[in-house]
Amino acid sequence: MSRDITPKQTAATPDKKSGGTPAVSSSSDISQFLQAASKLKNRGDGAGGLIFALDATMSRGHTRDEAQKIQAEMFNAVEDTGGLDVQLVYFRGYGECRASKWVTRPAALRDLMTGIDTRGGQTQIGKVLSHAVKESGKKSPQNPDRSRVDALVFVGDAMEENADELCHRAGQLKLLGVPCFMFQEGHDGDAERTFREIARLSGGAFMRFGPGSAARLADLLKAVARFVSGGRAALEDARAKGDKGAQALLEQLK
Repeated sequence: MSRDITPKQTAATPDKKSGGTPAVSSSSDISQFLQAASKLKNRGDGAGGLIFALDATMSRGHTRDEAQKIQAEMFNAVEDTGGLDVQLVYFRGYGECRASKWVTRPAALRDLMTGIDTRGGQTQIGKVLSHAVKESGKKSPQNPDRSRVDALVFVGDAMEENADELCHRAGQLKLLGVPCFMFQEGHDGDAERTFREIARLSGGAFMRFGPGSAARLADLLKAVARFVSGGRAALEDARAKGDKGAQALLEQLK
């Protein structure tokens, strides 16, 4: 079950660009990701909150399965640490932008994601960020002394909106303590510049999602999910089992 989350429409810029060869993130991007992740709030009580947002327009149809795989691995990783509250947000088509209920069972969100087909349309990243601001103003059901949202993960390949308006919302999320982890598929220049700025302003990080990088990104996201859900102890346990993402994040937490 999902609900429409359509606030005021933002100005649009020209259509998506294509072309160029997708590339994986550099070592500096990975380092930035880990540094931002190391500053996340250590909940450690199995009640962390994460918004997982997707561009489901037609240009991403060929990479949707890879994103679903990463998401599934991330949630499977935290089942043994008490779980993670996650909300799926996606946009597609003409003005369609929806948010699921908050769920704790990985299977529930996997079912939601597999039911989303891609549809032509422009990006609606502004709606995603506005929704994150709104949700961050709510209190966690498990702990009324804290915000419901700890972080936002966004996966997309383009940006067709007013960049300054998106950056303003990113600054609002920074004030609310919600970093944005922006994952770019492909190599669109406008998208990269804006995604990097959203990440910087919110206290998050940018990474490119290219061929051959899915496993690495999955490792890093699993480490973030483990830390939000189970704290340092969960990372230590994962490292002892040979998890490379946990090892990399623990090095940043020293």
